[in-house]
Amino acid sequence: MNSSLTPTAGARYVLDREQELDGGARARYRATIYTPTETHIGAAILSEDGSVELTAEGVPEELLKTLEMFARLTARSASKKREDGLPPWPSRVTRWRGPGRGE
Repeated sequence: MNSSLTPTAGARYVLDREQELDGGARARYRATIYTPTETHIGAAILSEDGSVELTAEGVPEELLKTLEMFARLTARSASKKREDGLPPWPSRVTRWRGPGRGE
């Protein structure tokens, strides 16, 4: 794996916004999970009400649950960002979990 996002331990979770949907009430993201040995790619649709639809085949359940948590946190913050005059959907969300960080 050559990606600079590939961790030496733990897992890195990345959501890259592809498109805003329904006038900005929802957003579609490419979801990528990097581990030291594998890269998993899926899709996520986040809604301002905090709901998340994940599509990711072959991803271990533990990794998928953590990705879902990060996606939900991003979705839940969207309406507050909009109220504050900020873009509701970030172009990229990157999080890492591993030794010493919740693993």
